[in-house]
Amino acid sequence: MMIYRTTGGGEQVEQKYQEVLERWPVPAERVLVPTREGETFVFVFGRAGAPPLVAIHGSGANATNWMANAVEMAEHHRVYAVDVIGEPGLSAPNRPQMGSEAYARWLDDVLTGLGLTSPVALMGMSLGGWFSIDYASRRPERVSRLALLTPAGVGKRPRGLLLKLLAMTLAGERGLRKSVKAALGDDVQPEVVDALVLIFKHFKPRMRIPTFTDDELRRLTMPVSVIVGDRDPMLDTATTAQRFREVLPHASVHVVAAGHDLTAQVPAAIAFTASGT
Repeated sequence: MMIYRTTGGGEQVEQKYQEVLERWPVPAERVLVPTREGETFVFVFGRAGAPPLVAIHGSGANATNWMANAVEMAEHHRVYAVDVIGEPGLSAPNRPQMGSEAYARWLDDVLTGLGLTSPVALMGMSLGGWFSIDYASRRPERVSRLALLTPAGVGKRPRGLLLKLLAMTLAGERGLRKSVKAALGDDVQPEVVDALVLIFKHFKPRMRIPTFTDDELRRLTMPVSVIVGDRDPMLDTATTAQRFREVLPHASVHVVAAGHDLTAQVPAAIAFTASGT
């Protein structure tokens, strides 16, 4: 599947990604895991033997999603930052149907290929939160704790905003830069904006994200932490928080003063995942 508008554009994104990985703030290793959906790239860091944490990034992202928090993450966990298939990382470009068993089976292969046979802590941000919920609801026996940062698939995405952002992206690089800032909020770092402008200049994101039913959310029997921003323009976080509180009473739900970019909240999520070790 072609996830980039042009082959050359995809090569530019990959080259930039490789350059950023070379500047990772802690020692790390690169692992390619064979799966039924193709090879999956996993960036591994943190002390060997530390409690495992599987981290899943958001849409239009890759393992660099976690770079700003890598030092703290490595202090508490052996971190497995998975590049989601069909996203602008180094994994296969496959995009099986969302809402089917396909992504759970893919993550089964990833965890088994990494030798993670016992339950693991799972952390997901934005679209990565969707994949994390999907997996944990289908495979609760394989997830010890679930940390969600502004997860997709619980509250609906505001349609009017999405159309506005799309219009901005059609206005060239300047419009794309405005779109990224509008989507992530005022707290986003300039280098993050630069990276995302390059990605979305060439990358074709997933447009339809299924919404989980109450019954699917109730299958999250493990300890769950949810953090959302009260100024998130990309997701209806008020509904997200409300649904978790009503459907999953044991979940810890926090609404913080932030937009869609919750990089500053990763330490709180790490405190939660590490508390179960």
